[in-house]
Amino acid sequence: MPKTKPQKTLLILSQVYVPDPAAVGQYLADAAAQMARRGWRVVVLTANRGYDDPSVKYARRETIDGVEVRRLPFSSFGKRSILIRLLGGVVFVCQAVLRGLFTRGLSCVLVSTSPPMCPMAAVVIGRLRRVPIKYWAMDLNPDQMIALGRVSERSVFVKLFEWQNRLVLSRAADVVALDRFMAQRLVKKLPSAESKISVLPPWPIQEHLEPIDHEHNPFRKEHGLEGKFVVMYSGNLSIASPVDTVLQAALRLQEERDLVFMFIGGGLGKKSVDDLIREHRPSNVVSLPYEPLERIRYSLSAADVHLVAVGEAIVGICHPCKVYGAMAVGRPLLLLGPDPCHVSDIITSHNIGWHISHGDVDAAVETIRRIAQTDRTELATMGAAAKGLVADRFSHAVLSSNFCSVLEKRG
Repeated sequence: MPKTKPQKTLLILSQVYVPDPAAVGQYLADAAAQMARRGWRVVVLTANRGYDDPSVKYARRETIDGVEVRRLPFSSFGKRSILIRLLGGVVFVCQAVLRGLFTRGLSCVLVSTSPPMCPMAAVVIGRLRRVPIKYWAMDLNPDQMIALGRVSERSVFVKLFEWQNRLVLSRAADVVALDRFMAQRLVKKLPSAESKISVLPPWPIQEHLEPIDHEHNPFRKEHGLEGKFVVMYSGNLSIASPVDTVLQAALRLQEERDLVFMFIGGGLGKKSVDDLIREHRPSNVVSLPYEPLERIRYSLSAADVHLVAVGEAIVGICHPCKVYGAMAVGRPLLLLGPDPCHVSDIITSHNIGWHISHGDVDAAVETIRRIAQTDRTELATMGAAAKGLVADRFSHAVLSSNFCSVLEKRG
C-alpha cells in the first residue's frame, strides 16, 4: 500500500488576525483559508488582544476556516504610543520564535510587517528549521517613521531596522510588494532582491461586496442620509495620510445642506476628525467606528464618492488598501494625495475619479462641489467602471489565488 504524502505546514506570523478588524489580519486570513483549502495545514501565531483596542480579548486557541489559530499572551498593548507598540511587538516576536521552532511538519513561514520586527522571527525560524520564508511587505519601516519625522535617517534605530530589512530580503525565497512604488523602495534596500519580488495588490477584503442601492440601504436610513450626497472615508485613518484638507473644505461647505462627510473607522489619524467635530460642531461631518464585516457592504455602498488619502511622503511605504472596497461597491474615487501614486495611476488610466492635493483647500472645495453637482448617470458610469476594474484585475479570486501560488512556489 503506497505511503500517504505528509501534509505540508504553513506557519503564519502576525500580531493581528481575524476577528480583529485590522486590514493586515483580514488579508492574512483570506490567504490562510485558501491555503487550507489547497490541502496545507496552516498554523497562525497571533496576539490574544485587539490591535486598536487591547481591552478586546480573543480565544486562546480556535480553528477558523480550517486554520489553526494560536493566540499569544502579553503581545499587544494597543497603539497609545510607539514605545507601547514596540513593547508588544518584541514580546510577540520572542514568543513566536519559541513556538515556531517547535511547530511540527513545518514547510514554509509567511510573515508580514505586523509588528515591524516580525520578519526577524521568520528569519530565525527559517534558518534553524531550514524552511523557506515568504515575506509579504504590507508597509515599510523605518521608512514610515522617517517620513513622519519620528526618527532621523542617521539614528542607530534606523540602521538596525535597515539591517533587518536587508537580512529578510536576502533570506526570503519570495517577496510580495503591494504596488510598483513599494517594489522600487525594496529594490533600493537590496538590489539583488529584485528577481524575487512580485507585485500583487491586495484584494477587497470581502469577496461579495456588491453595491446596495441607496433606496434599499438600511445604513443610509439608520444615519439619516436620505437625499444626501455622501463623501465617505472608510478604514484606518493614519497620521501618515492626513485628511485635514478635506476636513477644512467640509467646514467651508456647511451651507451645502445636502452634502455630508462621513469618516468610518479608527487609527491615530481619527483624532483630527473627532477634534474638529468637538471644536467646531459642524453639521455636515459624521464620525463612526469600524463597521462589522457583515455590514460593511451597506456602509461602503452608502457613499456617493469614496475619499482615499495618500500622504505626500508615504508613496510606496503604505498602500491604500481601502481603494478596492470602494471600487468593488461601484463608487468613484476622490484622491487626496500626490501624483504619481498607486491611486492616481488607477484614476488617470480608467477615469473613475478626481484628484486634489494636500493643503489646497480652495481646490478641494471647488472639486467636491463639482462632484456633488455631477449628473448621477455619469457618477453611476464611473462607479460601474470601477467595479468592472475590480472584477478584471483586482478581484479576491484572482489576486488571492496568485498570492497563494507564490506561497506554494519552492515551498
